[in-house]
Amino acid sequence: MTGLDRRPAAASDATLPRGPLAGFAAGSLGMGVWVTVPGLLLLYFLTDVLAVGPWLAGLALLLPKVADVLLHPWVGHRADVEQARRGDRRRLLLLGCALPVAFAALFAVPGGLTGAPAAAWVAVFFVAGNLLFAAYQVPYLATPADLRIGYDERTRLMAFRMVVLTLGILASGLVAPLLTGGDAASRGGYQRMGVVLAVGMLAAMLVGVAGTARLRGVAAGAPTAGHGGWRALRTALRDRQFRWLVAAYLAMSTSTHLVLAGVPYYAEYELRAPGLTTVLVAAFVAPALLVTPGWLLLARRVGKQRALLGAQGAFALGSLVLAVGRPAGLPLLVAAVAVLGVAFAGMQLLPFSMLPDVIRAARATGAGTYTGVWTATEALGAALGPYAYALCLTVGGFVASTAGESPTQPDAALAAVRYGFGLLPAVAMLAALLLQRRYTLDTTARAAS
Repeated sequence: MTGLDRRPAAASDATLPRGPLAGFAAGSLGMGVWVTVPGLLLLYFLTDVLAVGPWLAGLALLLPKVADVLLHPWVGHRADVEQARRGDRRRLLLLGCALPVAFAALFAVPGGLTGAPAAAWVAVFFVAGNLLFAAYQVPYLATPADLRIGYDERTRLMAFRMVVLTLGILASGLVAPLLTGGDAASRGGYQRMGVVLAVGMLAAMLVGVAGTARLRGVAAGAPTAGHGGWRALRTALRDRQFRWLVAAYLAMSTSTHLVLAGVPYYAEYELRAPGLTTVLVAAFVAPALLVTPGWLLLARRVGKQRALLGAQGAFALGSLVLAVGRPAGLPLLVAAVAVLGVAFAGMQLLPFSMLPDVIRAARATGAGTYTGVWTATEALGAALGPYAYALCLTVGGFVASTAGESPTQPDAALAAVRYGFGLLPAVAMLAALLLQRRYTLDTTARAAS
C-alpha cells in the first residue's frame, strides 16, 4: 500500500500511521461480503433456484432495503448517544459483528420452501442482516469525521479502506459463485457458501473493531460546537451540500448495484456462458486494486469533485457499450466492464471521503446521524438497483425456474437482460452526474484543510 502513503498533511492535523490504518481497513473485508454477495446472487438465487417470480423476488429485496431508510438514521442517532455517553461507539460495532449469522441464514432456506414462502424467508433475514450491518457500518464510517485529520488525510484513510474493501468484494464475488456449485448450483451449495463466508466475515469485522479503537487513540479529534441525535438529523437534512451529495450517491449506488445484480443473467442469457459470471465480476472489481492510488493522486491534483464527475462519465459510457451485447465481441464487453470497474473505484473512494468533509464543514457533532442518513441512502440504492433490473425482466416476460431447470426465455426477456444491464445503469449514472454538479463544497473544503 505504499502508493497510498504519499501525501502532504496539514501541520495542525494528525498523520495516521499505517498499522492502525490497516487494522481499521480490515473491517471492510467483512463488509465487502455483505455488500457484494446478496447483490450478486440473491436475485438469481430467488428466480433460478427457488422458483420465485421476478416481480416478487425484486419486492423481497426492495422492501427490506426500504426499511433501512428508517433504520440507519436511528442507528446513527444511537451511535451519537453512545459517543456522548461513553466517548466511543464500540458497543454498536460489536453488536454488528452478529451480521455473519444473518448472512448464513439468508441462504439456508429450508428445502421445502419455494415461491412466496421462500421469498418471505429471505426477506426476514435480509431485514435482520441489514439492521446488523447498519450497527457496524454507521459507527465505522463515522470514524473519519471523529478524527483530527484534514482534507487529504481523510481521502488517504478512505483509500486504505477502499483497497481492502475491494479485496473483500473481489474475493467474495469470485469465491461465492464457485462455492454454490457454479453451473450446477444447488440449495446445498448456497447454504455451504453462506456458512464459509460468514466465518471469514466475523474474523475481519473483529479486527476492524480493534483497528477503529487504535485510530481513535492516535488522532481523536477535539469536540466541536454543534449537537447530536435527532437535532443532528434535522441539521443534516437541511444541509444543502449534504443533500446534493446524498442525492448523487443514491443514483450512483442504484446504478452499480443494478449492474451487480445483472451480471449472472448477462453471463448466462446474453453471453451464453454462466461461467463468465466470475470473469465479469473480476473485471468489475479487480481494477480498484490498481487504480485506487491513481484516484487518490487525481483527487489531490484536481479535487475530489472533478475526479468524481470524471468517474461518473466513464461509467455511463462503459454501460452503453454493454447494451450492444454479444455482437460487440467478448473482449470489448469485458473491457467495458473493466472501465466500469475503474469508475466504480473512484465512486467508492471519493464520495466516502467527501462525507466527512461535509460533516466537518457543518461543524456538527452528530457524525453518526449524518453517516446514518448516508448509509440509508446507500442501502436504498442497493435495493433500487436489483428491483429496477427485476422489473425490467418482468416486463420482458422472464420465466423463473428452480435449480436444474432450463426454461426457454422469450426474445423480449433476452432483450430485457441486455438492455437492463446496459441502458438502465447509463441513465442512472447520467442522473448522478447532473446531481453531483450541484455540489459546491469541494473547493472550500480543500482550501480550508
